Amino acid sequence: MKAKVYFTDMRTRPGRNLLDKLSALIVKAGVENIDLKDKFVALKIHFGEPGNLSYIRPNYAARIAQHLIQHRAKPFLTDAGTLYLGRRSNAIDHINAAFENGFNPLSVPCPVIIADGIKAIDYVEIPINQKYCQTAKIAAAIAQSDVIVSLNHFKGHEQTGLGGAIKNLGMGSASVAGKLELHSSSKPVIKPQDCVACGQCVKHCASNAVLIGQNNKAEINYNRCVGCGQCVAVCQYEAAQPVWDDSVDVLCYKIAEYALAVTMNKPHFHINFIMDVSPNCDCWNCNDAAIVPNIGMAASFDPVAIDNFSAQMVNQHAANPHTALKTQRPNELQNVDKFQLLHPNTNWKAGLEYAEQIGLGKVDYDVITV
Repeated sequence: MKAKVYFTDMRTRPGRNLLDKLSALIVKAGVENIDLKDKFVALKIHFGEPGNLSYIRPNYAARIAQHLIQHRAKPFLTDAGTLYLGRRSNAIDHINAAFENGFNPLSVPCPVIIADGIKAIDYVEIPINQKYCQTAKIAAAIAQSDVIVSLNHFKGHEQTGLGGAIKNLGMGSASVAGKLELHSSSKPVIKPQDCVACGQCVKHCASNAVLIGQNNKAEINYNRCVGCGQCVAVCQYEAAQPVWDDSVDVLCYKIAEYALAVTMNKPHFHINFIMDVSPNCDCWNCNDAAIVPNIGMAASFDPVAIDNFSAQMVNQHAANPHTALKTQRPNELQNVDKFQLLHPNTNWKAGLEYAEQIGLGKVDYDVITV
């Protein structure tokens, strides 16, 4: 049996705005069939690194929280600390960043809780006995929740090709120790011919693994490097690059295993916002132009199916001109794998196929339009 994915587009009319369409979508998809009374519901979201404006608008999170509260749930907005140095690497700065981006009691009727504590060290080790990870180090508040509802900004990603429900669940719910485990198989390289010694990779490396060498080029000390990819994220000259080998696929596999740990033995529901589809992760402190027009919103109990559906929708659409896709003829990139074009050294399909193999969900789906 195929998974079910529910979808609504961006068209509106007076009396039926996008928030109303979101409400109709999640109700039709069955969120209210979950036993919500007195349940702690983790609304897993990415609050966006300050300076990035492509994250999910707080208005959408507020509408979802209202639905849950009406059914006597106890929802809370949550995310875990980052491995790299930034505005979200500890709970104090993380909460301030969330508030700055509009996720605060004035706009969303539920608490903001940073899931792995003040210093990003609070986690629960969940046995999963998978090929790459025997246990998963999941941020405590997420691990201890009764229900998971993931709110996912669907976009490209420089290390996994794309980011949706699985990425938000697996990487986003991992504690810092867990993120270290996820990244440990994949370490970047510096292409000296492209390095201008700007120092951004040195400044943002949490492990002090990058330095400017005697040849006035960035160099990586692999005895210290944990493979977090922050140098890749901050390099504006494409000098820092992930390595194309099995380790890139292994990162996707590990993320799927962690997502399995987050969702196992508890109800879980997923909403993908296929809008402002930026080429890179919301961990950047900026967002490049959206690669396609805004498409819509999708909901499903299956994180694998919803990510596959979202990817197919992006790939089927014509591209926006003058973006990272570098085209002025949008239709020439219709029905083309845009994520592979953006990040040729990644393999998002392998991640979905592996997620299906381990029982996280199904790649095949039926679409119900709302």
